[in-house]
Amino acid sequence: MRLARFSRNDTPQYAFVQKDATDGKDYLVVLDGHPLLQQVTPTGERVALDEDGVRLLAPVIPSKVYGLAKNYEAHAQFMHEHNQSPQAHAPAEMVIFTKPSTSVIGPDDPIVYPTYSHDMNYEPEVAVVMGRIAKNVPVDKAMDYVLGFTCVNDVTLRDLQGSDPMWTRAKGFDTSCPLGPWIVTKDEFDWRDARIGFTLNGEDVPAASGTTANLIHNIAEQIAGISSFSTLLPGDVIMTGTPNASGTLKPGDEAIVRVEGIGELRNVVVQGE
Repeated sequence: MRLARFSRNDTPQYAFVQKDATDGKDYLVVLDGHPLLQQVTPTGERVALDEDGVRLLAPVIPSKVYGLAKNYEAHAQFMHEHNQSPQAHAPAEMVIFTKPSTSVIGPDDPIVYPTYSHDMNYEPEVAVVMGRIAKNVPVDKAMDYVLGFTCVNDVTLRDLQGSDPMWTRAKGFDTSCPLGPWIVTKDEFDWRDARIGFTLNGEDVPAASGTTANLIHNIAEQIAGISSFSTLLPGDVIMTGTPNASGTLKPGDEAIVRVEGIGELRNVVVQGE
């Protein structure tokens, strides 16, 4: 099941996304209620994604976003080889950081390049969306607390990351967390071996691709680890790590994160003022 949050004439609503067997297009089946707070029921109304005044929004507005750094060996080695990390290999312990909810944007929303940075990078990833309150969750029960998964671009200001040990400005600035295009529920997504890809200005970037099968700390372990110190609420997001090389973004660039089984998340970079 695909669950979307969308705006129609500036009014946010929720919907299931269903493909029409006749024309092959995706349609929004409008829901009554909030899927993270209560039972929802279809209203019977169906809306075309390309209808005037309709646009997809970030599928959730989380209370917080956590991310794992250097959670793939290939990315840890890339960071070291490009003088972005003193460590030649991924650390044994989880390296966890956070982004505020104000960093979240949706599909086709602009990524704003701050004037105080000169080195913006993309990081395509799989994101976990929590469906239940989770505190001190054991690894073997962790997936019971998950609603589903979506695409995320962990946009990072690499120059600030090097100068700010806490990474707050480097990873938490406004528009640094594009999410979408929708949530695919866990029963329909192979989170153990999900293929991640990235396209820049219409060209595939093979060096940025990978699979969650190569995660150092798998998704269940991440949920258990984070919930051991922080209560995860419904709608909270965990960015699971970027699988390989990252790269530069500049104003005018079109960035597309692709996750097999979910879809594509598109955003364009614009210069900040």
